[in-house]
Amino acid sequence: MFTLKTKFAAAAIAVTALNGFAAPAHAGQCPAGMETANPLADRASAPKNVTDDVLGSIDLGKEIGVNGRDLRLRKLVVQPGGVVPFHSHDGRPALILTVSGEITEYRTTCGVPITHRAGELSRETNEVGHYWVNNGKVPAVLYSADVKAQ
Repeated sequence: MFTLKTKFAAAAIAVTALNGFAAPAHAGQCPAGMETANPLADRASAPKNVTDDVLGSIDLGKEIGVNGRDLRLRKLVVQPGGVVPFHSHDGRPALILTVSGEITEYRTTCGVPITHRAGELSRETNEVGHYWVNNGKVPAVLYSADVKAQ
């Protein structure tokens, strides 16, 4: 039997996936021809003016036999000038939906900053190391669905 938390998480992931399919192929990703190694020498390493709330999680061992992993859904609100510090997605794939505002991503695999606008989906996989900055004038609201180690 599915709990309300499980249904909510599944619905959120489905909405995120559908929004990703509706968006242009390049939205929220590195522009064609700009993929390159980028060491991000001046990368942001501390959070600033960001909230990160876990809305729910599911133990994937109990659900589908993937022991030691959780599927979780988070809401991040990044204020103007705020920073989500540098991190990698090695072993922690994620889908990030920008719900409102816009935010700039600085990625180790892209030679230019990537602007994520409301309605765009970002796919974060093993090769991704990055940080995000809200260079705008309004808060950026993001939903993140990821698989993480327990």
